[in-house]
Amino acid sequence: MSDPDFGETDSETAFAKINLALHVRKRLANGYHELETIFAFLDAGDLISVQPGDGVALEISGPFAHGLSTSDNLIMQAAKRLAELSDVKQGARLHLDKRLPVASGIGGGSADAAATLRLLNRFWGLDHSLAELADIAKPLGADVPACVASNTCRGTGIGQDLAAIPDDDLLGRAALLINPLIPVSTADIFAAWDGVDRGPLENSPVITAARNGRNDLQKPAVALVPILTDLLQLLENCQPIIARMSGSGATCFALFETMAEAEKAERNCRQAMENVWTMTGKIR
Repeated sequence: MSDPDFGETDSETAFAKINLALHVRKRLANGYHELETIFAFLDAGDLISVQPGDGVALEISGPFAHGLSTSDNLIMQAAKRLAELSDVKQGARLHLDKRLPVASGIGGGSADAAATLRLLNRFWGLDHSLAELADIAKPLGADVPACVASNTCRGTGIGQDLAAIPDDDLLGRAALLINPLIPVSTADIFAAWDGVDRGPLENSPVITAARNGRNDLQKPAVALVPILTDLLQLLENCQPIIARMSGSGATCFALFETMAEAEKAERNCRQAMENVWTMTGKIR
């Protein structure tokens, strides 16, 4: 896609994030929570594109564009922060194709910000490493640094202390995401957590650690969005490797051995439940 007035378009996928497990250990005085999580990423998500322009501007389209601000937006915060720290004078005309539901526990806004950093790093010829971009991303949100590389990793602290983990048993597995089209507030879900530390994540192979782990935010999310109980049962009926809620919800996921199994599960879920959003992909 190109525009004769603006030149060629470059683009970057904002990969959907899932928390294979999410152990909340304690509340911190700064309002964040100490946690342990396993981040994984689908090979699909929102799409950010850029063309030359005067200043930094953002347009938004797509199935979940309604109500999103083009000024008070993590994409704009990321672009302006990168420009300021890198002394960039060049403009950028950004476009977001919003394909992931808003406030859905799969890192939509965080992934958008991270993809913007990767995209503008290339577009502006800055040559920052992914580690440098992740450091730049820290003030933008707890999940943004993990979304920069969008590779399977373990997150501790508030989720920003990242460590790579072997993912040979996870890479390329098929995944199904399903959301009941009910946005949930991350702050509300964390506030509803009962404060009980139920213990650490295992240091075992990633799928084993995930299956033996939990999402400590799932119970408070179900209390606020009861339909999640039915949704999770639907996924379990499809006999996945693992099924769980991601992040603070309300998106749930299931992992399968093959894409055919994931697509069959998607058809079954859509037949059984109306008004849901689904996406299939592979773990990257």
